[in-house]
Amino acid sequence: MKIGLKKKDWVLIIIIVCVAGLTVLVHTFIGGKGANRVVVKIEGAIQDTYSLSEEGDYEINGGTNILQIRNGKASMVEADCPDQLCVHQKPVSLNRESIICLPNKVVVEVETGTSREFDAVTQ
Repeated sequence: MKIGLKKKDWVLIIIIVCVAGLTVLVHTFIGGKGANRVVVKIEGAIQDTYSLSEEGDYEINGGTNILQIRNGKASMVEADCPDQLCVHQKPVSLNRESIICLPNKVVVEVETGTSREFDAVTQ
């Protein structure tokens, strides 16, 4: 079976591939830029904010969790929860990436330095 693609078909394929590639580039280079801090929330309330440019180890929730920041990435290196899922998550560094420790009700989320009042508008 032979597929007969015409010149217009090839042009359409090239346009679709270019748009997809451009979308990936924009997301990678613009979407992830500016992620320069982690916000620590306990039971939904903001407790602390740490810069990703300042390396250190930070006690969270009275020492139930230890957050480590190295090389612009944040990772949970210790937790007293039984499952240890948060400790095994990969380090986060891009905007909106997060580490969640459900038993201790701790959420560590990477954010940009600029705050927005709304994430989306609906009608």
